[in-house]
Amino acid sequence: MTANCPNCLKQFKSAQAVSQHLSQPLTSCLRWIDQLESAAQILQDSQKLADQQETLNPSESSSAGSLHSRTPSPFQDFQMDSESQVQVDNGETAGMNDSGCDFYGDEGGRVSSENDLPLAGSLEEPLGSQALEKPYIERFRNAAKVYKHGQTFQDRFDMDAYAVQRKDNLYYPFASCQDWELGSFLLCLSLSMAAIDEFLGLELVKVLPLSFRTAKELCGRAELLPPVPKWQYRIVSTTHPTKQPLHFDWCDPLDCIKSLFSHPLFAKEINVTPQRDTAWSMQSQLPDGVTLLGIILSSDKTNITNMTGGHIAHPLLISLANIKMATRNKASSHVFLLTALLPIAEFLHLVKWMQSVLEARLVHQCLDIVLEPLKQAARIGRMMSDPVGNLRYCFTPLASYIVDTPEACMLACVRGKTLPVTMAMYEHFGDAFQHPPRTAKTTLEQLSSIDCNPLDIEDYFDACAAFRLSSVAQPFWHDWSLADPYLFLTPEPLHHWHRQFYDHDVKWCLAAVGEQELDFHFSVLQPLTTFRQFKDGISKLKQVTGRAQCDMQHYIVALIADAAPPGVVIAIRALMDFRYLSQATTINEAHCQNILGALSEFHDHKQDIIACSTHRGAQSKQVLNNWHIPKLELMQSVVPSIRHVSSLLQWSADTTEHAHITLIKDPADSSNNINYDA
Repeated sequence: MTANCPNCLKQFKSAQAVSQHLSQPLTSCLRWIDQLESAAQILQDSQKLADQQETLNPSESSSAGSLHSRTPSPFQDFQMDSESQVQVDNGETAGMNDSGCDFYGDEGGRVSSENDLPLAGSLEEPLGSQALEKPYIERFRNAAKVYKHGQTFQDRFDMDAYAVQRKDNLYYPFASCQDWELGSFLLCLSLSMAAIDEFLGLELVKVLPLSFRTAKELCGRAELLPPVPKWQYRIVSTTHPTKQPLHFDWCDPLDCIKSLFSHPLFAKEINVTPQRDTAWSMQSQLPDGVTLLGIILSSDKTNITNMTGGHIAHPLLISLANIKMATRNKASSHVFLLTALLPIAEFLHLVKWMQSVLEARLVHQCLDIVLEPLKQAARIGRMMSDPVGNLRYCFTPLASYIVDTPEACMLACVRGKTLPVTMAMYEHFGDAFQHPPRTAKTTLEQLSSIDCNPLDIEDYFDACAAFRLSSVAQPFWHDWSLADPYLFLTPEPLHHWHRQFYDHDVKWCLAAVGEQELDFHFSVLQPLTTFRQFKDGISKLKQVTGRAQCDMQHYIVALIADAAPPGVVIAIRALMDFRYLSQATTINEAHCQNILGALSEFHDHKQDIIACSTHRGAQSKQVLNNWHIPKLELMQSVVPSIRHVSSLLQWSADTTEHAHITLIKDPADSSNNINYDA
């Protein structure tokens, strides 16, 4: 007898087949079942609360006439509280969601008004631990005031120069819906101009009533659409000669932030009210009623040619911390925008290792140029429209700069074997405590105390050695209000945790268990849906991705148990606990203590790794008796950073690495491979 799935209505041969269909992981039908069970549990808990309330106050129950009149709806958290809405100056109610954003607080927390607090003598008191736990988020008062006469995206669209033509033809500058669909399809395919011309030259296509007949005409019509942030160009001058002139392309980052902040698709995904610690500290230093727009930057060198060519790009991406983490971490949301292509120079300096110093100075020089509009907005503020058309007085502090460890050191103006966020050197990387923070004030004071001409690069570099500085005389963040490298250089999960696991933990396990034995353990694992199976082991893997590194972590502790020395197993398991707990999307103080406990447990047993001769050099293969691992010391900054900027999962480079493909590599593949540097 046939049966249908209750969610997607797909027909199956039997009820058993339907059950198997509903149990498949990562499907909408399974999520529907989970949501149904959660809703049933909420209703059941609500009914228990109502029954106990009726038992405690039977007289009130009879006079009320209905339990629903006294018992809050189990779905009230999804409704906008009238007291949490913001009143516009003219008396209208703003439609924006003003709950706290992930940069300012934990995701998933419910923004509560004063009436949501449990009252003395209320019915929640006798229930004790059985009462439903509802997180309470304290909000900053007199923040994120709204003003009238703003503009929505549709308002700006209607004020476009071609708005009159769109009254008769909605798809102008294209002739019709079909004409626009074909044009959009060709432009989004990343085809070259020659390939588009070849397609449009087909006899079958020529008979179609198209408004364009060549790729040049198609691009010309696309240029008539409402504008996006425009690109600018200049040649950067340097104090030392280079092989070629340095071409610098960028677009105004403030225009990028305006487009994100007013994007209609993000109307319900943007939060503007700060919640505690760093966000409160920033808000308290600004006038009443201003809106904080946390800026997220990310930069990393990436190859843009395949096989041959060796061309490299250094893109600078920008995003908005006020957009919720769940939306911002989705590559399909396109929340990270390309705002600049930093030039990559080849300096003609006789001392080869000085070229890296000159490159660091060049990066700071270019960042100082492109980020100047954001610095001005952070000092004096700018009026911006939100997605629903309200004006807000916005300030733009730097919330996070997502980079790997070498680039973090370059941005913090410190040299190698030095941490960018603390005063620790390589000799201290194995300490079981956090060293004093390397704040912006500390670095700027050290730079100002150096009595040497920065243009004399070699002498200046030697003078900076006492402070472990890289001889960048003017960091890009020196005049950015509220910007501090200790805060905005947040721990990055992809490189600091998962890459560290593969570079060190896996090597320790291979040395403790043996390559052949550990490979055999991986090869005999039963295949599991959604988990990668390493049929040939892991010792010979090449070009391991972050996804593969995460998959290894699912198995590693169980596979080395009873095969590696107990102290090594405990140390590896402690690091795995640390990574697992640190990736939570909602973290409270109890979770922070668990994270610190896992890290402390590793330090208690780390000497067992050395005692078993499993800690070896990558090249020499000799046993090491030190812990000169920067990423190990960076783990000490995880909990302090969580307390400052909430969950660290939102600062992962997974999204930005994928953005390099869509924003840099794919467009480069469709180009003519000429004049990359121009």
